[in-house]
Amino acid sequence: MRLDTGRLYAFAWRNAGRVPGSVLRGVANVAADVAWAAHGGGIRQLEANHARIRPELDARALRRLSRAGMRSYLRYFVEAFALRSSTPEQIDARVSTSGRDRLEAVLAGGGSVVLSLGHLGNWDLAGAWACRNIAPVITVAERLKPEEVFEEFLAFREALGMRILALGDGDVFRDLVRTARTPGNIIPLLADRDLTAKGVEVDLAGRRARVAAGPAALAVTSGATLMTTVITYERLHGARRKAAGTPWGIHIAFGEELTAPQGASRSEQVRALTQLWVTQLEAGIRRRPQDWHMLQKVFVEDLDPDRYAATLAREASA
Repeated sequence: MRLDTGRLYAFAWRNAGRVPGSVLRGVANVAADVAWAAHGGGIRQLEANHARIRPELDARALRRLSRAGMRSYLRYFVEAFALRSSTPEQIDARVSTSGRDRLEAVLAGGGSVVLSLGHLGNWDLAGAWACRNIAPVITVAERLKPEEVFEEFLAFREALGMRILALGDGDVFRDLVRTARTPGNIIPLLADRDLTAKGVEVDLAGRRARVAAGPAALAVTSGATLMTTVITYERLHGARRKAAGTPWGIHIAFGEELTAPQGASRSEQVRALTQLWVTQLEAGIRRRPQDWHMLQKVFVEDLDPDRYAATLAREASA
């Protein structure tokens, strides 16, 4: 019998909030350990990515890290499913920050901020918190299949206060530019993977990798400020744990404003800014590699050579 993924996700989003958090976390850990033990393609890719980020680790340490990584990954899902039923006070208690003053200074000065994010920690919780405590959040989401999964996903994030633009629906980049030129907006973009084959090749942990051009291109085109943002999990204790209703929270580290080289062409500015945020993101991943939920191919050496050569040929002829 074929599993109906759409119905499963819809059921989880609608009902996870009714299940005790300890039960959800237990189920997530079991599911993570089962997937990890099966050692399928996604787990092997996760370990390969970890090996590039932490080359000093031996095979046994990498296996331990990938197990922790899968537990972090599944924790994100069960937290996301239950987030809509969390109280505003619980959301606030789950989040700590550093560098927040930099972000708020730009917003207070009448600007908007583009945040370059990786698939780290719980970005949905971060978005819900930012909507409540800082400014409106507008972001982009990949259109998922089946359609009902995407609709549930869209309703979930919009219920948290975020505005979502779907890739493929009209001119998303133009909408983002308009938003970035409007004062007082936060535009977080997950960009540590190239989904469009129009990305930028950068140095990541001493190896070549493909990431999205979006954050840098948006900042260069709109004039908005670009900051790297690293979201990682942290254990909660005492009064904060009680207020949060969970043993896990997140830390959001807002980086410094990134500046493109003056006098360079637009493409050179995009490449330079992209390398800057990737370098800062790499430092965050090294600190908490288990929170980097990257089970896909990012490094060039993992990509299909023929397809990648075709991608480079298209870029050269553009």
